[in-house]
Amino acid sequence: MTVETVIARPVDEVAAYAADPGHAPEWYANIRSVQWQTPPPVAVGSRMDFVTHFLGRRLAYTYEVVELVPGERLVMATAQGPFPMRTTYTWEPAAGGTRMTLTNTGEPSGFARVAAPVMERAMRRATTKDLARLRAVLEGRT
Repeated sequence: MTVETVIARPVDEVAAYAADPGHAPEWYANIRSVQWQTPPPVAVGSRMDFVTHFLGRRLAYTYEVVELVPGERLVMATAQGPFPMRTTYTWEPAAGGTRMTLTNTGEPSGFARVAAPVMERAMRRATTKDLARLRAVLEGRT
């Protein structure tokens, strides 16, 4: 599942803010908290514990940064949690600012596999709203 938006801010600013997991609760509606397992700043090998609330359930999982190209791309994968997931952020110049793309991929199992179509639609709606929230946060800065 991939969603994208254009944010009227420079690429370096959008990437620096969005790639900092500590900011995630500010723009992801479902993320309740992020705790670093490794010292910041974000780097390949960084690990963070996320607590979210999604479809009425509390989910806790650990993400590990598996790829980082500052200002261009960040890839995180779950090291543990309810199902394997990979999240990729990319940033590129676009007319009027920065195009940010957010891609989530994963292989649900058990009940999650049965509910996958519903979960994907819910994730797409939530992620679209999250990127709109990120855009509002960053465009509201002076």
